[in-house]
Amino acid sequence: MKILVTGGAGFIGSHIVDALIAQGHCPVVVDNLSSGCKENLPADVPLHVVDVCDQAALEEVFEKEKPDLVCHQAAQMSVSLSVKKPSFDAQINILGLINTLELAQKYKVQKFVFASSGGVLYGNVTEPATEDYPANPISPYGISKWAGERYLQFFSQEHGLKTVALRYANVYGPRQNPHGEAGVVAIFCQRMLQGENTKINGDGKYIRDYVFVEDVAQANRLALLEDAPEIHSAFNVGTGRPTDVNELASELKSLCEKALQQRGLATQVPASDYGPARAGDLRSNLLDASRLQKLWGWSSGMEFNCGLAKTVEWFAAEKLDT
Repeated sequence: MKILVTGGAGFIGSHIVDALIAQGHCPVVVDNLSSGCKENLPADVPLHVVDVCDQAALEEVFEKEKPDLVCHQAAQMSVSLSVKKPSFDAQINILGLINTLELAQKYKVQKFVFASSGGVLYGNVTEPATEDYPANPISPYGISKWAGERYLQFFSQEHGLKTVALRYANVYGPRQNPHGEAGVVAIFCQRMLQGENTKINGDGKYIRDYVFVEDVAQANRLALLEDAPEIHSAFNVGTGRPTDVNELASELKSLCEKALQQRGLATQVPASDYGPARAGDLRSNLLDASRLQKLWGWSSGMEFNCGLAKTVEWFAAEKLDT
């Protein structure tokens, strides 16, 4: 099948492209390359350098490619930036989504999968939240993701478009962008491997649910290609395992020192400093993904320490071996 992946040159999107190719499908990518890069994609995957906020340019892609399915990963993904610039967040995460939904409906796409965020949708939760847990987003980013799900539901009810929202936990892994304010694993990996200082916001006791990017890609593959029980569905994609930032920084420090040692480089990585708390950050967030497991047999197969080790090795190969 031909599958249009918006944001497909980015961190998560490019792994979805890989998963689709492995199953014999034909992904087509739309990406404005603001954070993604074409090097993340196989050379033979069509890449349209288009912003989802530009509906006219996006329609040219739909007209040319006529995709069977759409996987919408394009997004503004920084919670703190959404707090500073709510209108910018809404322009991309709401209006960009609506543009894509309207074209999916116009060009008779069979199914539309949307990257939502359980990591912000449920607010502060100390036990793994199920999909039935009341939405309580506290940041503009979370609000835009919740609004996006409501728009999916509208297009399903009004136009019969099959839609699935995947509510991601904190995704990490190879190819994550270490620049900006999103992706603490990537930021810490790059800085630690370069011997630079890292900063933990607040007291570091912010509990998160970290899920490996290849597991997230498989969840998207299933959502695109398997039958769902309802015309609109939402699923959590997480592990339910709690890790705070202090634990994360300590484990990454050890792994980065090992990677440096293996390359005969200076092995001492500076301990993390502490800075002020960041606006919009939740104290605790965990997801229960049992609904996805029961329906399609999905599980977060990557153990956290193994996933971190793979991520550190990827960053080391990118930054130190080139």
